[in-house]
Amino acid sequence: IVIKIDGDGQMDPKLIPQFINPIIIEDADYTKGNRFFDIENISSMPKLRLFGNAILSFMNKLSTGYWKIFDPNNGYTAINSKVLKLLPLKKLNKGFFFESDILFRLNITRAVVVDIPMIARYGSEISHLNISKAVFIFSFCHIRNFIKRIIYNYFVRDFSVASLEWIIGPIMILFSLIFGIYEWTESSRTGISATAGTVMLAALPMIVGIQMILSALSYDIENMPTIPVGKLITDK
Repeated sequence: IVIKIDGDGQMDPKLIPQFINPIIIEDADYTKGNRFFDIENISSMPKLRLFGNAILSFMNKLSTGYWKIFDPNNGYTAINSKVLKLLPLKKLNKGFFFESDILFRLNITRAVVVDIPMIARYGSEISHLNISKAVFIFSFCHIRNFIKRIIYNYFVRDFSVASLEWIIGPIMILFSLIFGIYEWTESSRTGISATAGTVMLAALPMIVGIQMILSALSYDIENMPTIPVGKLITDK
């Protein structure tokens, strides 16, 4: 088991047994800290950190496929060494996006990830993470990883009803937007109100497209890995 602890003094090494136990008993391939289990601990966190973490956590759920974990940028982690060997380490982000990027890679290998409750110790140290800049940069990285994950999991590794929804849903929304904007522009230019049929032709694809994407997301949530990869790999 390989353990990673950030060097900022906020993480207690005494918690290591809690992080490695799920891996030892083969309930998980990867464990990570979550500072949001304890309400008292949350109230002591810097408010800007709370806001930024909430936004990044939601984007992380989309890009990694781990919908039931939180605090994705937590640097207190442990991983089964057999699973670590499956990851393309040279491709992992070398900056603040490292923790989110490794979660994306873990999902591609179908690894099981478990949150471990912990309390961070905040002192007088100054964080080098610029929240506003991080949200902008992380957003691009999350969108990239989301697209790559959907392509690999739903079109390369498998093809299901959700795969069709990922294709048809965005196409219908795009058609609805283009057609709706065109008809609105023409109506404004000519002064002639659009007919009920035209309005429905613009609105219906949007409604159906959104429903398809929501259905695909629901399938994605249910498709989270449940069997630890480390349990399936035999030692050589």
